[in-house]
Amino acid sequence: MLTESSIDMILRFSRASKSKTYSGVAADAFGGAGSNILQACIVVNNLGMLVVYMIIIGDVLSGTSVDGFHHGRVIEEWFGQNWWTTRSALLLFTTFFVFAPLISFKRVDSLRYTSALSVALAVVFVAITAGVVIVKLMEGKIGMPRLMPKLVNQASFWKLFTTVPVVVTAYICHHNILPIENELKDPTQMKSIVRKSLTLCTSVYIATSFFGVVLFGDHTMDDVLANFDGDLGIPYSSLLDDLVRVSYGLHLMLVFPIVFFSFRLNVDGLLFPYAIPIAFDNKRFFSITIALMGFILMGASFVPSIWDAFQFTGATAAVCVGFVFPAAITLRNIPGIATKNDRLISWMMIFLAVSTSTVAVTSDIYSIFYVDEGIPS
Repeated sequence: MLTESSIDMILRFSRASKSKTYSGVAADAFGGAGSNILQACIVVNNLGMLVVYMIIIGDVLSGTSVDGFHHGRVIEEWFGQNWWTTRSALLLFTTFFVFAPLISFKRVDSLRYTSALSVALAVVFVAITAGVVIVKLMEGKIGMPRLMPKLVNQASFWKLFTTVPVVVTAYICHHNILPIENELKDPTQMKSIVRKSLTLCTSVYIATSFFGVVLFGDHTMDDVLANFDGDLGIPYSSLLDDLVRVSYGLHLMLVFPIVFFSFRLNVDGLLFPYAIPIAFDNKRFFSITIALMGFILMGASFVPSIWDAFQFTGATAAVCVGFVFPAAITLRNIPGIATKNDRLISWMMIFLAVSTSTVAVTSDIYSIFYVDEGIPS
């Protein structure tokens, strides 16, 4: 609900200020400094997301280690151990043969078919998980899952708030709203598109978490994909494991260029604020694209886990992009179109964003030192 409200604010104020970009709306409200801060937040948020996507893709293709236990490698299971089945080699192949062609498009409209396919693959992931749960329920192999978290001490309670950045990041699409609206034949459809998209995403999120917890119970991991590397307790278990991991890996590969599109656009806006649009300058377009892709590849190689990237970008930059800036723009109200209800929602949005993010960041920092002291978190 907050995401829909914040996106509606961006759309209304962009039309009132005749701005074609989110940063343009921020500039209208707060000047060049406000625009630069917003663009920096989008860059940090999108960089974190893209690194996370790359890490998950690497985990799906070449495996991951959790708590000292190594979880299956899809490509290695199929083709054995070779130099080209290593994590670094597979990520390079993915970059050159999947990402390179898709991130070379200059219009977000060019990605409509790959984006639709990515949604279909996410549904496949949910459908397979739901199917396994239904079969095991019919066979009486699934018990009642634990409904409440285990709170052994004060630290474990505060650690619950570290999930906030993940949830927030899952709903951050604000940086792509205006580029998509600008390419629609009928821009008035945008509000309906946003509502349907949020409904679809929420349904997929809830279904994934619900069936994941029912299927794996107390053994459900932070990265539920890591659970799909063993016997699921039904026929063709190995095949289903591979289908789940591969479908989700392909889903992320096709989502990647959508996030990269706005990432590149905002990096260019920060570096070359007065230049012609990047789509009309081939040299600048491909130079920035290659540099950013190389930086993401390096980030995926050195960031130890997706949790590290999610925790801090989600609690800071993502919150600013999704909630703080739309609310601040509405409260600033330069075009004079904000209603009393808009101002009330804006203050609530800022309060929730700042309070939950403060707790999440504090909990993240505390848990780091807590573990270092040798006490289980």
